[in-house]
Order: sequence, then C-alpha cells, then structure tokens
Amino acid sequence: MIGPKMGFGKSVGSLGRYIYFRLLLGKRGCQMANERNVMICVTRQRACERLIKLGKQIVKGYTGAKLYVVHVAKNGVNFLGNPDEGEALDYLFQVSKEAGAEMTVLRSDRVVDTLVDFARKNNVSIVIMGESPGSRGDGDRNIIQEMEKRLPDLELRVVPQS
Repeated sequence: MIGPKMGFGKSVGSLGRYIYFRLLLGKRGCQMANERNVMICVTRQRACERLIKLGKQIVKGYTGAKLYVVHVAKNGVNFLGNPDEGEALDYLFQVSKEAGAEMTVLRSDRVVDTLVDFARKNNVSIVIMGESPGSRGDGDRNIIQEMEKRLPDLELRVVPQS
C-alpha cells in the first residue's frame, strides 16, 4: 500500500494517511510544517516600529515564513497631504524593508474585513497588533476583539504600549 509507514514497516490505511498529513501540515493544511506567515497591523505612527521588530524576531525561527506589514487607510483620508503622517508611513516602509517585510497600504472603510481578507489570502498564522488606549474595553467596534472573533485559528499577539 502506498503511503507513510508507521512502526514496523506497516503501511497505514487512508484514515492513517489523513491523520499523518494533517499532523505534518498543521491546521491550515496548505502551509509547510515549519512556515508561519506573520501579519503586522500598523497605524500612521512611528511607534509601530516595535511591532515590526517583534515580527522580524518571530519569523527568524521559521523556514519560508513571510512577514507582511499592513496599514488600512480609510477611503477619502489623504494621509500623504499630512506631512507628519506621510513621514511616519515612509519611515515604517523603510523599517519594513530592513526587516525583510512587504509593506502594503490598503484603502477601505471596513478595516477589520480588509485585515481578515488579507490574512486569509496570505496564509497568515500570526497577527501582531499594538494595544491602544481602551483597546480591551467593551464595544463591537473594537478591532482587536473583532480580529479575535473573526480569525479564531490564528495566533493574535497584542503588544502593549511602551
């Protein structure tokens, strides 16, 4: 019988092969056993550099892992017209580049939907977000709580303010 052999050279049946390959591939099924893609959610603040540095440390331990830095700008917001915000994003772009990450700026009025879609399309297994004042408070609009609810199989790391 074709398939992985267990124990004393005996081949396992189809259920055994399924279990073997699920263990080998993990929950997500399509990723390599050692691959852990990381998505870092940033705002237009230089302080988000700490999130990128953490992401860089995490991917070091995984072969083939990719590091994504993502910012979602609401439609109609002209952050390039604001010198401070444009400069902060430019700075984060440079930090991302030095960390070996791809930085993506997306436009959407539905921030959580956009982040969830990006995570799924890029086989992300770890999401890093910065904690903001009141981020653990009540309310349906809380991005961290929404991300936890919508992506329950992902590891979500919330980095406290420094």
